[in-house]
Amino acid sequence: MEKVRQKKAIVVGAGAGGIATAARLAKAGFDVTVLEKNSFTGGRCSLIHHEGYRFDQGPSLLLLPKLFRETFYDLDTSLEAEGVELLRCPTNYNVWFADGESFELSTDLARMKHQIERWEGKGGFERYLAWLGEAHRHYELSVSDVLHKNFTTWWDLANPWFVRTGLKLHPLHSIWNRASRYFWTDRLRRVFTFATMYMGMSPFDAPATYSLLQYTELAEGIWYPKGGFHAVLQALVNVSERFGVKYRLNTPVKQVLTLPDGKTATGVLLESGERIDADIVVVNADLVYAYSNLFPQTTGNAKHSESLRKRDGSCSSISFYWSLDRKVPELQTHNIFLADEYRESFDAIFDRQELPKEPSFYINVPTRMDQDAAPPGCDAVIALVPVGHLYQSKGFVKSDDVGIPRDHDWAALVDRARHSVLSTISARTGAAPLSDFITHEIVNDPFTWEAKFNLDKGSILGLSHSFFNVLKFRPSTRARGFANAYFVGASTHPGTGVPIVLAGAKITAEQILGDLGIAAPWSTHPAQLEDLGVPQTRSTSQLDRQTPPLISVEAIALTAFFSLWLALLAYFWRPLL
Repeated sequence: MEKVRQKKAIVVGAGAGGIATAARLAKAGFDVTVLEKNSFTGGRCSLIHHEGYRFDQGPSLLLLPKLFRETFYDLDTSLEAEGVELLRCPTNYNVWFADGESFELSTDLARMKHQIERWEGKGGFERYLAWLGEAHRHYELSVSDVLHKNFTTWWDLANPWFVRTGLKLHPLHSIWNRASRYFWTDRLRRVFTFATMYMGMSPFDAPATYSLLQYTELAEGIWYPKGGFHAVLQALVNVSERFGVKYRLNTPVKQVLTLPDGKTATGVLLESGERIDADIVVVNADLVYAYSNLFPQTTGNAKHSESLRKRDGSCSSISFYWSLDRKVPELQTHNIFLADEYRESFDAIFDRQELPKEPSFYINVPTRMDQDAAPPGCDAVIALVPVGHLYQSKGFVKSDDVGIPRDHDWAALVDRARHSVLSTISARTGAAPLSDFITHEIVNDPFTWEAKFNLDKGSILGLSHSFFNVLKFRPSTRARGFANAYFVGASTHPGTGVPIVLAGAKITAEQILGDLGIAAPWSTHPAQLEDLGVPQTRSTSQLDRQTPPLISVEAIALTAFFSLWLALLAYFWRPLL
């Protein structure tokens, strides 16, 4: 009997999506090789080290923990079994305002009640709970009906059942507009909308659906993996290697190879000239970059690549990584400094693609959670300043996009961002000037993000999440115009952010297996729910039997009674009206 040949898969890029997809395909029986241009895994979820200081290069907080746990469970393990220790932040953020006030976001309801009522009065807390209820619905519906579902046809989007569900997500409202219904002061509207920075979008444009981000922070908390965010990705690498995945670092890919028809992927060509054949090619490189640079520029793909380069991209950032020779007790783990001209600060970034005169920015101090991030008595500080992306994609000068010119005086722009951050921190917190204690600085600007991770125009979060950049409108996980080629990562469905990308890895892997008629091995057994933070069994006691309220009978009867009473009242009193 002839032995069935093991199918081979190449994964281009060792970011979160590439690692997770590689692990899933290997578990399904594939021979998988991951090719990574850099000397490290994790992509933007990597670490920067300098003389005893450790910095998270990209993400510095862990949200939606159930999606992480689901990934590990599907691979027959757990975060705990892989030695990943998640530390829960005692508070979420300290939000600092220009007038000297601050607001501490927390999972502590009593603490939140006190602060909200201070600014919004006694009715404010009730409106906060109503907002939390709406955000909870956004969260639950998104996880069940978006993050675990692929949108391969227009019917998936137009299906009446999904339309009904979709309307509950308020996709046609902005986060700012929905927040304004519940919070009556600009201060709290800002507190509950700034999280759109996670998606590289303005709260005045981002769909209201994404209130789920701040919901998960307030309901499930913010977590920090001990050892840095890369600890989670390293654990996934270890799991994948046990399934047989091979990693080749410092191995940039030059091109995706195809049959002579130019439509069927057969492997990849490395920059070194080496050719690697494969049955399946999964691209975890930036999607816009990949279509323009890795896939053959056939007539159809050239047009598609150009259209992608014209789509709205997320912002870029100027990120500072500072080694301090002392601690700054005025700063918590996560700090948000909001511009006084809040809307103008976002308009400058997303409408005019520049650095605002007064930027909003994020400060992370990992040493508050993990002392190993810096030498004793010292702090590691990360400052992320959102800024517009670059004008035009690298190597494509005909793009009609907007952005910061490549020949701009970048040294001056970085200096302005640095001065704004340092002066604002001192002015609002009362801390001594941080510049007196910085012993070393590393800077990532849009050029760094573009060069290091091949991010088109330096957009740190890929394509934006505007209405026409999500669901079926977002580039699909199956490569357009190419058989046997697939995408996973921030710019394909379901979107950006590490937990979202991990959910996308499951979608992409299941699509590949489905196209080949192979059953997904993680769908052959029920979920071990306690690993996902949900009780596995339910009590059979009568005390715990769930009985929905009798709305269907009592409410209808009461409604009918009062309707009849009002009708009779109106009839007999009509002569007096």
